[in-house]
Amino acid sequence: MVHSALALTLLLIAVSSNLAMAIKKEKRAPQTLSRGWGDDITWVQTYEEGLFQARQSNKPLMVIHHLEDCQYCQALKKVFAENEEIQEMAQNNFIMLNLMHETTDKNLSPDGQYVPRIMFVDPSLTVRADITGRYSNRLYTYEPQDIPFLLENMKKALRLIQTEL
Repeated sequence: MVHSALALTLLLIAVSSNLAMAIKKEKRAPQTLSRGWGDDITWVQTYEEGLFQARQSNKPLMVIHHLEDCQYCQALKKVFAENEEIQEMAQNNFIMLNLMHETTDKNLSPDGQYVPRIMFVDPSLTVRADITGRYSNRLYTYEPQDIPFLLENMKKALRLIQTEL
């Protein structure tokens, strides 16, 4: 009887420890600077670092304002991360920053503080308020179906730099 109880106890301990290890393995990976916008993209941590890198590299800075609990941001993030052309351009041609808070630069919110909002800053550190999205009530927002338009605006940001050289 004691032998059976001891065997049962050892069995329960073994099963519970295996279950605990399985639960630990299912935990999400630590959050990276990408925050789901593209893990292969090199992201800067701060707006100031982004401005410095843009000037040093002569690449435009792309600033994505978003919130984790915003359904519109989540939908845009999903298609942004899945679009190979955007991911390639972002990795190779832009300094990338995604922010979940506002900066002190009011030029990054010319028509208000809303999310999602994507702004471009050229290497001369000029916020390109002339690169807008499709919506007149929120000039710098993009929705999932606007990915082709965002891609064109990314190309426009690159062309503007090339004409200024």
